[in-house]
Amino acid sequence: MWDQAVVHPPEAASCAPRDPRAQAIVDRLAGRPLVLVGMMGSGKTAIGKRLAQRLGLPFVDSDHEIEAAHRLTIAEIFASHGEAYFRDGERRVLARLIGEGERVIATGGGSFIQPQTRNLIRSHAVSIWLKADFDVLMRRVRKRPTRPLLQGPDPEGVMRRLIEERYPIYGEADLAIQSRDAPHEIIIEEILAALESHLAKQGDFTPEMTAPILPPASTSVHVALGNRAYDILIGPGLIAHAGARLARLAPGASAFIVTDAHVAPLWLERLQASLDAAGIRHGQIVLPTGETTKDYTHFEELCEAALAAKMERGDFLIALGGGVIGDLTGFVAASLRRGMGFIQIPTTLLSQVDSSVGGKTGINSRHGKNLIGAFHQPSLVLADTASLATLPPREFAAGYAEVVKYGLIDRPDFFDWLEKHWEKVFARGPELGHAIAVSCESKAAVVARDETEQGDRALLNLGHTFGHALEKLVGYDSARLVHGEGVAIGMACAFRYSSRAGLCPAQAAARVEAHLRAVGLPTRIRDIQGWNAGADDIVSAMSQDKKVKRGALTFILARDIGASFIAKNVEAEAVRAFLADELRAGA
Repeated sequence: MWDQAVVHPPEAASCAPRDPRAQAIVDRLAGRPLVLVGMMGSGKTAIGKRLAQRLGLPFVDSDHEIEAAHRLTIAEIFASHGEAYFRDGERRVLARLIGEGERVIATGGGSFIQPQTRNLIRSHAVSIWLKADFDVLMRRVRKRPTRPLLQGPDPEGVMRRLIEERYPIYGEADLAIQSRDAPHEIIIEEILAALESHLAKQGDFTPEMTAPILPPASTSVHVALGNRAYDILIGPGLIAHAGARLARLAPGASAFIVTDAHVAPLWLERLQASLDAAGIRHGQIVLPTGETTKDYTHFEELCEAALAAKMERGDFLIALGGGVIGDLTGFVAASLRRGMGFIQIPTTLLSQVDSSVGGKTGINSRHGKNLIGAFHQPSLVLADTASLATLPPREFAAGYAEVVKYGLIDRPDFFDWLEKHWEKVFARGPELGHAIAVSCESKAAVVARDETEQGDRALLNLGHTFGHALEKLVGYDSARLVHGEGVAIGMACAFRYSSRAGLCPAQAAARVEAHLRAVGLPTRIRDIQGWNAGADDIVSAMSQDKKVKRGALTFILARDIGASFIAKNVEAEAVRAFLADELRAGA
């Protein structure tokens, strides 16, 4: 929701040609926006509109964008979701607005206080602090009694405290202009003079000096779940230091490593060495590779091995591997001694951006995928990006499908970025770490709102209703189809179905398919080697999907890229007809 394309188009620039002074300033900005910061009541919107008009630039108010996207006022968002939720979304909205180029942006009073937002503005925009005295601010805000931070019994005390806390941070802005009860034209002239001086000192600036804009991705993403909260650490070399991190997390705890026959020769010894260095008693088991390991037999084998190793409730299971190992280990951790801790160390792109985060654990049944399991959050996720260097190209591409998913759900800015930079992601450059972090941030925000998939967490299943059915029908044979490939076909199907139903522009569906094909992913059911099932078979397989409720099919469909939604009670006949046409088209 936060990252929808602009709900209100920015107020258009004046049609009149710029005068030479305004043109010189805009030329020096070289595509960077001007961002107005400051306290509520400092005049950011009123002055911003006039500044934009003077410079012939569009104007946009970030608070208005947020209100329009939610169809709620800022006060209602605070009341319904809390300030932390609002600040996270505010940061994403500002990242999108700044990434859309030259304009004047009025921000909310607290936005510049957030370090990530401040760094984003510092790197990609010119910031202007409208500084106002206490009396001026109070006189102005009393005219608008809906400010959520001033709803208590002592608004003047709150205002004084905010001034004391925020003014030193606002002082980091590029420019400071006194906002006072004077004609706006005078303040605009002061801003223009300050801009001329600042830009002259700064020297020439070109658009190429600004990297593609995305919400800043950190190497630590927090999953806010109260007493079950945990961190996702992202970066190279984390496996070598896992022991030290576990020792700090749970002094005195033992560990039992769960890995598979493919990962063990690559990373098991390094993890064992880190546990030895930290003085942690540990055991391990090496399981077969592949989706078929997620079954009752290996669940029992792992339970018995961990119990034989005398693992206690306060000890930890460590999942070292991809999604199969993580799902199985998590379910065993949820079950052993009625709940043990576990740590995820995902070694595939798919598991780093998806399955290791959010606490979904489980095994497969002959009736379908992940039908037996539990929600059980890890205590820590260590996404060691160095482990991806050994990932086969097919597995890397399959994991990338889950990265694309976040852009298609509600991050059109991220999808745009992926279209431009996927080759650098596949080359394992710095862009890879950024893509992982943004993906984890997106999923962590959804999980924090809806841990057990009672609401919008279901959006994360985009492509999965189709994909899981396809996986089941090939017998989970990874030689024919791996999970990420099933998701890629499923996402392409979801967009084509949405287009066919008149929900989504045809060009959006074509764009999704083109990008997935460009990176080497399948997008059609007939792309699956040896496919021989019919539309009825696929619908029947879907009927066992976890998202089926009272026999009705639920899909994640789309109105556009970055505008996915939960569609309940989808008619099976409509899906069957669509699938029949899909199979004929690919024949």
